[in-house]
Amino acid sequence: MMEKIFERVESYRDFSVEVLSKLIEIKALSPENGGDGEYEKAEYVESLLENLKVRRYDAKDDRVSSGVRPNIVAELEGEEKRRLWIVTHLDVVPEGDISLWESDPFKAVYKDGKVYGRGSEDNGQSLVGSIIAAKALIDLEITPKLTLSLAFVSDEETGSRYGIQHLINLGVFRKDDLILVPDAGFPKGDKIEIAEKNILWLKITVLGKQGHASRPDLCKNANRKAMQLLVELDKELHKKFSKRNDLFNPPYSTFEPTKREKNVDNINTIPGRDVSYIDCRILPEYKNEEVIEFVKEFVEKRKEDFEVFVDVVQDESSPPTKEDSEIVQRLMRAIKVARNIDAKLCGIGGNTCAAFFRKAGFETAVWSTTDGKAHEPNEYAKIDNLIEDAKVFALLPVL
Repeated sequence: MMEKIFERVESYRDFSVEVLSKLIEIKALSPENGGDGEYEKAEYVESLLENLKVRRYDAKDDRVSSGVRPNIVAELEGEEKRRLWIVTHLDVVPEGDISLWESDPFKAVYKDGKVYGRGSEDNGQSLVGSIIAAKALIDLEITPKLTLSLAFVSDEETGSRYGIQHLINLGVFRKDDLILVPDAGFPKGDKIEIAEKNILWLKITVLGKQGHASRPDLCKNANRKAMQLLVELDKELHKKFSKRNDLFNPPYSTFEPTKREKNVDNINTIPGRDVSYIDCRILPEYKNEEVIEFVKEFVEKRKEDFEVFVDVVQDESSPPTKEDSEIVQRLMRAIKVARNIDAKLCGIGGNTCAAFFRKAGFETAVWSTTDGKAHEPNEYAKIDNLIEDAKVFALLPVL
């Protein structure tokens, strides 16, 4: 039976290229990223789900023209009512600096076994892989042991409020469900993610006094003060939160100054306001509250005659999935049978919607085979990876 499943999945190569290319060309950006949501892409995905029981759990959002953010659930009934979920997302991130792309990011290019375009790897590859996994079982008339449930969700890239969080709040998932989120991976497909670093985004606002650059004695340069604070804070954060955990790579907490908001337009004006952001990826050995308190105390001691405000933009943490959990053990077996790979367990610094599942008490694993091109210019998905992962997806509810 397994060989028949593998052969059938292999037969869908051309179909996979066609579907993935179409998905890339349907721009699905959240309103936060200047887009109109995922509705058109969802309609296309739903058209591919023949012979599956399909339900919609759209979330209201007046910011998009459709008025909703779509969420699709498609199920192939198994011998048991227990469900094995494969959860992928419809939305993508913007293209970034267009000059770094060798082709139009929203026009798919198929070359040398790769499909190029925004959203190809993140998360189009696994989305298509889950569809052809179900399609193989249906075409072969195989009833899986566990019910295979596919979820195609909105809003993963900007917080999951209208996607996974919406579905969890509606009670769509049951406590005995097993959940796979193929939204992060490694080139060899040999690592299963069972834990994520805590995520903490901080906004630091420094207020001084604006004035002419020739008279710094009459001004308070918020730009300089912010740079001084950030450099010193960076050193102190790494010193204070210095534990290591080899499950992760890198095996320590990271604190990266990233975005800075625009201040003044002209060179000869000293800015009186500076707004900077820090992306913190914190080992689960620490609580985010510890970092927030440390930063606020640090700023208070060093603000001098400036006003400095620390605001929390995002604060997420979740417990790890147990190494001996059923989803992890089932996934390890499927990878071994389909790929002859002895997968290892790991943690990641990125954030997937797996964190929401884990926080809600669901056994959740993250796995896929990717070259790590998500959010990069010239993002691509290897069709070989898509096909090989789909074989694993198809085995998961069967084993």
